[in-house]
Amino acid sequence: MEYIVQLLQDNRDEKYGTFQGALIPSVSQDNVIGVRTPKLRALAKEIKKSECCETFLSELPHRYFEENQLHAFIISESSDFNEAINKLEAFLPYVDNWATCDQMSPKAFKKHKEELLPYIDKWLSSEHTYTVRFAIGMLMKHFLDEDFKEEYIQKVIQVRSQEYYINMEIAWYLATALAKQWDCVIPYIESMKLDKWVQNKTIQKARESFRITDEQKSILKKYKL
Repeated sequence: MEYIVQLLQDNRDEKYGTFQGALIPSVSQDNVIGVRTPKLRALAKEIKKSECCETFLSELPHRYFEENQLHAFIISESSDFNEAINKLEAFLPYVDNWATCDQMSPKAFKKHKEELLPYIDKWLSSEHTYTVRFAIGMLMKHFLDEDFKEEYIQKVIQVRSQEYYINMEIAWYLATALAKQWDCVIPYIESMKLDKWVQNKTIQKARESFRITDEQKSILKKYKL
């Protein structure tokens, strides 16, 4: 929408845009306006309440990175589970970068975890990179604490891909899981059956974590491939 794009242009920080664009190689620099995240979140709250919101959400694909960010933040504001799912299902195929993927987290999911699981399974089997990455991110956010089950680890490690942004998310998930559920996760590292890159990246990230003890870091070091 021209109104939304103009709103973004009015809040442009050119130097920040150059910096931001360098962090997101999958997005052309020409498609990065340069609006800081706190401002985008504030704008998303305003737009969600406006009459133009549904029109904006329906006009896919967006051209600009910041339009995608707004879209993600608007979905994240949703406290209605079905609304969030419907909007996600429409938007996920158009997500084209890790930042939009990782910063999208609907509020509604906190109170509807059981209902969320079938959708996570569906997204994990997608052929779209950022849909798979989003699914792993939701398992990491919502199912590594009191709602954790070992079967969720198995769902993640069964994902095999040549895509960097999927494999990096798998490694982040496993490294985070080691910090929170060590006894359940370490056997998968010890088995040394993970993809070599994922195994080594998981160990690297876990050994860089302050949540992993020195003793655990020493154990992990032995399983680097």
